[in-house]
Parts: sequence; C-alpha cells; structure tokens
Amino acid sequence: MIPSETVLLFLERINQRDPAKLAELMTEDHGSSTRCASACNRESMRQAWQAYFAFCPDYWTSHQEILAEGNLVAVFGAAGGTISVDGKLSPENRWEIPAAWRAVVQNGLVKEWQVYADNKPVYDILAKHAN
Repeated sequence: MIPSETVLLFLERINQRDPAKLAELMTEDHGSSTRCASACNRESMRQAWQAYFAFCPDYWTSHQEILAEGNLVAVFGAAGGTISVDGKLSPENRWEIPAAWRAVVQNGLVKEWQVYADNKPVYDILAKHAN
C-alpha cells in the first residue's frame, strides 16, 4: 500500500470509531501532536482515541484533497461531531470545522499524525458546560 492509501485507510478507521482497528495502522512508536507533548506509543494512542470517541461519539473526518511526497502525506478537509454532555448528544453541541492532517508513513503504518484545525467551536461548547 502506498502512503496516501495508508492515510486514507487511517481516516476511514477514524470514521469507524474503532480504536483497536485504528491502532492496527500505527507504528509501535506512533506519535500524535494532538495527544502527546513528546513521546507516545501505539497503546497510549489507542487509549487516547478511545477516550476521544467517548467524548465525541459521532466524530467524523472528510477529505477533499490529499497531497503526498514520499512518506509524507497532507490531507485537507473537515472534521466534526457532537460533544457528549451527561451522555447526551444535543444538537447545540454539534460542531464542524475545516481541518488538515499531516502524516508520516513508515512501512505501511502511520508513524506521525498531526492535526491542524481551529478548535474554537469545540472550546466554546465546552465553556458553556463548564459550570
């Protein structure tokens, strides 16, 4: 599988919201800018995705453009979902934002996963429920 196919499958597995299947596409030393300040690994990232899917159970991604050079892949699209508050998915807690992802693929697995997005809509929803 070429790197862009690996990344598209990674996005598909995000949309399946299955942390175990997602982890199958990560290198053992997988890292993610959204979850870890420095060193990570496959298992800690599987747990992070599991927690994120509990927080936003209908999280989704879409892609409009994908660029690849060697093992580096950039994807441009959108992400969204609904923040779960007290176990409920209310329409007022739904969000959607433009997003971009940068991936480094190694031996058919995602080694690095970086997310670029303006998460203010998510922070605004969280702020409404902070009290």
